[in-house]
Amino acid sequence: MSTQSLVTPYRKLREDTLARDRGLREKVMSLEEAAKLVSDGDHVALGGCHLSRTPYAMIWALIRARKQNLTVSRSIASSESDLLLASGVSRHVVTSWFSQGLIWGVSKVMRHYTENKLAVFEEWSHMSMGLRYRAGAMGIPFMPSRTMLGSGVGERLGDGLKTMTCPFTGEELALLPALNPDVALIHVQRCDAYGNAQLDGLQFMDLDIAMAAKRVILTTERIISNEQIRRTPDQTRIPFFTVDAVVEVQIGCAPHECYGVYEPFFSHLDEYAHMTTEDAVKGAQDYLARYYYEPKSWADYLSKLGMDAVLDACRRGRSVHND
Repeated sequence: MSTQSLVTPYRKLREDTLARDRGLREKVMSLEEAAKLVSDGDHVALGGCHLSRTPYAMIWALIRARKQNLTVSRSIASSESDLLLASGVSRHVVTSWFSQGLIWGVSKVMRHYTENKLAVFEEWSHMSMGLRYRAGAMGIPFMPSRTMLGSGVGERLGDGLKTMTCPFTGEELALLPALNPDVALIHVQRCDAYGNAQLDGLQFMDLDIAMAAKRVILTTERIISNEQIRRTPDQTRIPFFTVDAVVEVQIGCAPHECYGVYEPFFSHLDEYAHMTTEDAVKGAQDYLARYYYEPKSWADYLSKLGMDAVLDACRRGRSVHND
């Protein structure tokens, strides 16, 4: 999929928006039901950033549903994108950085798939990813910017990064093409049954992703009443009219973190890194078999992580929030 194919003309965006059911209705469903809203070949944007608020439960459901040919975009990709490549769900990742984490180094799984031309890692700067989602949210085809100019990253994009002469100053500007995902997967601490979502901690690019996407699937640690939402309206970041599905799934970012609820499962992340160090392909496949294909439910997946690990991550998460 080319960069141009990820840009949706305004008239088409307008038609899609007008066709959506934006009424105040309950949208609660299961992971499996929500997975049916994602079609093969879709561009799927992931909310959160790196190890933070990764919508892992929904990714788990998509992998188990054997989706194919998804283009995946995210501000900073981590081990979740490893698994999307290794499972065959995706062959094209658009992001600014691709690593399980600093202490584990650059993703060995990503290197295998990209160096052997089995997948595409389309790299943009971190700021440009945010501006591309912002352009999508604004309904404009591109965002003019100075970021990426003079960058080796920009040069590697070739025709994917275009420039123009500013009509006011005569300066050269980079034109960052809009990102309008077919589906956005976003995890939040809480929302109501209609999809009014409240976020604690850093919001990353999630608000723009939600406004830019044609469909939004929210996973949430807990569903609260609309009356509770209305008591603190200033905390509602994603409005109901952008949302198509609400899935209540506790510890839905494991083994990553959800601010104020639980911290990363570091021992498990060490295990994954160990499994993929010697043989990235076999290690990732063994991991998928053990943690994705064998469990019968998300609760079963969490049981494989271990109750001690779950309780420890939650204890650390609450202590961060209380401080």
